[in-house]
This record gives sequence, structure tokens and C-alpha cells, in this order.
Amino acid sequence: MTRSAGTDFDCLIIGAGVIGMTMASLLLERKLVARGRVAVISGPRAPASASAPGDWGLRVFSLSHASQRLLEICGVWQTLPADRTFAYERMTVWDARGEPDGLGSLTFDCALLGEPNLGRIVEGNALASAGARAANAAGVVLIEAELAGIVTGVAGVSVQLRDGRELSCLLVIAADGTESTTRELLGIDTAGHAYQQDALVAHVRTAKPHARTARQRFLPTGPLALLPLPDGRSSIVWSTSRSEAARLRSLDAAAFGEALTAASGEVLGACELTTAVATFPLKLQYALDYVRPRAVLLGEAAHAVHPLAGQGLNLGLLDCASLASVLGDASSGPGSSAGAGTGASAGFGELRVLRRYERWRRSENLLMASALDGLERLFGNDNPLLSRLRVLGLDAVGRVPFITRALAERALGLTGDVPEFLKPSPASRA
Repeated sequence: MTRSAGTDFDCLIIGAGVIGMTMASLLLERKLVARGRVAVISGPRAPASASAPGDWGLRVFSLSHASQRLLEICGVWQTLPADRTFAYERMTVWDARGEPDGLGSLTFDCALLGEPNLGRIVEGNALASAGARAANAAGVVLIEAELAGIVTGVAGVSVQLRDGRELSCLLVIAADGTESTTRELLGIDTAGHAYQQDALVAHVRTAKPHARTARQRFLPTGPLALLPLPDGRSSIVWSTSRSEAARLRSLDAAAFGEALTAASGEVLGACELTTAVATFPLKLQYALDYVRPRAVLLGEAAHAVHPLAGQGLNLGLLDCASLASVLGDASSGPGSSAGAGTGASAGFGELRVLRRYERWRRSENLLMASALDGLERLFGNDNPLLSRLRVLGLDAVGRVPFITRALAERALGLTGDVPEFLKPSPASRA
């Protein structure tokens, strides 16, 4: 591919988080741009999650198999410290009126799926650092500055920084989160609603071993998830009303542990708090458009969902893979100037190409957001009749193996509308 004359970069990515750095590395790995022709504008640095020296930070992610494959392709996974990832083998979800291993529960087991695990729990701070290392090794340019303005056109984009610099590119990618400045400057509106809930996150030690099992109990006030960690502790994500979250956070460690033990139905016995407790507000938000001429949204700049299924980062990583797939198809199609991967063609990031990505990912993301929103409403209702129906429904699904298998394989990224280069080969699944 021949470099477009008169541009500073082929692509500028706004946001230096996991999504932004992964997208930058993926563009280079797929040879869609040349080394030194993609830059990430970092903006203000976010504070790291509170953690003791050497301990896991409070922000953790549950990554699907598809997400792990993408991170391996980008060279991110290989730089993650081994003690900052943990494979889990089972997942159990149950209604508060049911039992974790009985009526009103649903269990997924990797052994029954013929998979080595159901996914991996990863520390957020370690994942962000690994993404930065991989991007640097790949030749991504990091620009520490804040965005001030964007002017898009048919042929390219002009990006103004607060330090007075002005940069030009063929494509700008917004990966700067739910409060995206880029999205605002592009004039893209959002819809959705606040859940009037906060999620409490912390790490706890439990009397019973977690047995490499992720657990989630649906309470009338919101879901409680317990994610297994490598040292035997569990990371909790406890979604509840804002008033209750404030009350819980005001408790001392012993009282919080007692409240958590009760909320979990004592599934792991007594819970002991081992870290501080942090909270963050929950909302459903989605961009009404994903693209503008020479500009596109990724990750939480495009969509934010309820954390009850832990799909937020996985959806963002699939955005990255899908955009790379669409850009790659366009660069190798009829009339393209594809060559030895020395840079992007002048058609890189044209609106007609970006529309394909928008149609693909907006439908998938809206489907997931709607499903999670519906589950939150269904399980957050304490109507006795609905409670009984939930218990019976979960039990019925669990009794039909092909349904549970289909649900699990889609969550793992083994099936569904996944880019071809992320799909496992038949040999790898044998």
C-alpha cells in the first residue's frame, strides 16, 4: 500500500487504555498501516486501582477465548505476568430464591464443553501495562496530550491538541471511554439510562475454596458476582441501589464481611474483606451513530452495558477485531492499492468502509445491551410470581444440554458473528 501524501499519520487513536492500545497494535499486526504511522493520544492519565504492593488491583476483567486470541495476536497476552491471569473452569448463576446447585440455578462446566477453561480472570492494571508494552514494541507512537478539536473531511482529518499542535491523519478512532471527548466533538449523541445502582468492588477471603468457579447470585437489588483469584481469594462485583451501596461502604471490614456472607447465601462460607471497597455508577449507554467521515467509535465510547455478565471489555475487543477485519477487506478488495504493507492507501477509513463496521457491531452490541438490560430488569424484580418463573426458567434451561452449550460457546467467542481470524481452527478444538 502506498502512503497518502500530506498526512502526519495514517491513523490517530484517542485513548491509551486497553482498547486503544490493542487497536493500534492490531492495525500493525494486520499490516493495515506501517510502523510509525499509527499514534495513540493518551490524554490525562487515570489513577490506578487501589491495591497493596504486589496485590491485584480492584479492577479485574473476565476475558473470553476470543478476547484472549485477539490479545495473543497483538502480542499483549505474551507480556502479561503469569500471576496476573487465572483460568476458571466453571460458572454458576442462581436466583436468590433458588439454590446454587439446585432448583433455580444454571451451571456451565468447561469439561462438558470440551474446553480447557471457560475464560480467564485478568487484573486490569496488568492488562493495561501489557497493552502499552506491546504497542511500543510494535512501533506505535504515543502522544501525551489532550484533545482540543477535530475537523473531519472526505480526504482526511485534522486533530487539534491543547498544547497547540495540529496533526493530520486518514482515520481517527475514538477509544476514550463512556465520557468520550472525541464522540462529543464529532457531534454523536447517545441514548440509554442510568440504573440508579452502584457496583462495589473488592477482594475477599472466604472460608470455603472457590474451586476455580465464577459465581453470580441474582438479588432483588442487583447481581452479586464472585470471581476466583489465583491466591484463593475472590474478587466481588456487587451491584445494588446507590443508597444501599453507600451504606455498605460505610461499614467496617467485619460488618461488610457479614453483609457479603449473607448476600452470597453463604455459598463460600464466611467472607473476610482484604482490600478497600471501591464503587462506580452503572448505566446503559449507546451511541446513536458509530461513524462519521474518517472517524469511528470503539469500546465504551460506543457502548456501555451492565456488568452482570462481564461482557464490557469483550465487546470492545470484538469491536477492534471487526474494524480491523473490515479495513483489511477494503484494502485487499478490487480497486484497492494493497501492496507490501508499507502504509495505508488513500481510501483507508473511507465512510463507505466504516459503515460496514457500524452495521456489524452496532447490531451485535445493541443485542447484547438489550439482553443484559432485560436480565437486570427481570432478576431485579421481587414479584413472587416472577421470582417463581425465574427459578423454573433457569432450571429448565439447565436441563437442556444443547441450549446451555450454545449459550456457553457464544459467551466464549467460539460461535456467533466473530471475525474469521479470531475463530479457532477445527484442529485447535479437537
